[in-house]
Amino acid sequence: MTGLTSRAWRASPFIKASVALHVAAAAAVLARPRVWPWALGAVLADHLALTAAGLWPRSSLLGPNWTRLPEAAAARGAIAITIDDGPDPEVTPKVLALLGARGVTATFFCIGTQLEQHPDLAREIHARGHAIENHSYRHPNTFSLLGPAAMAAEVARGQDCIVQAIGAAPRFFRAPAGLRNPFLQPVLARLGLQLASWTRRGFDTVNGDATAVLARLTRSLAAGDIVLLHDGHAARSRAGVPVILEVLPRLLDAVAARALEPVTLRGSLAAGA
Repeated sequence: MTGLTSRAWRASPFIKASVALHVAAAAAVLARPRVWPWALGAVLADHLALTAAGLWPRSSLLGPNWTRLPEAAAARGAIAITIDDGPDPEVTPKVLALLGARGVTATFFCIGTQLEQHPDLAREIHARGHAIENHSYRHPNTFSLLGPAAMAAEVARGQDCIVQAIGAAPRFFRAPAGLRNPFLQPVLARLGLQLASWTRRGFDTVNGDATAVLARLTRSLAAGDIVLLHDGHAARSRAGVPVILEVLPRLLDAVAARALEPVTLRGSLAAGA
């Protein structure tokens, strides 16, 4: 389906510890039934910890998660601009024009349903040298609450939409809002996908103040950073303009002033070679 090489899932140390705790709690109750309240309390505390790990977008407790580019790419001054929730027929063409005017490539984490509605935009993104990666099929707000089968379907169907639109398979996946649960990593391993979050975000889906968004993105901006913006679900400025269109030119100025080189996430692997 994806054209990528699946890999064996290896549980993280955090997941292994969680499994061990469940086994120990069950064994303790079988050996001494009266300790069941303590065992139950330990299991509930573990589930809370697992939930907290999934609600922390930049956490690697549940499995490998890119929050920065590889060190070799960072050493060469690479930085990644990632753009989520599109393609959007109003905003994405303008974003592409801004990027094209600067000769910059970006990574677009696209939603499958949006790709089905706007395959022409997907092809344009791809033709301009940008990367399209998987951001789920429907971008459900309940993604982190899905069970194994539903989560696998969301990721796999999003994958299929991208392959159908541009004939190339994604290599990265970003969870909706960065939220997930322990069922995600086995799915990504089976599909040969790498989870990617970000180093810094501007909260440009809820904040229409371009200056404030830019300040969050550029504060201590450095090589190796993964920057998050949105062409879909973009907040509007007071003038009614999608905030990414006001932020992006100024962000690119800041990137150039720091002598950083924008690359796609997959391009950072080549940059580090």
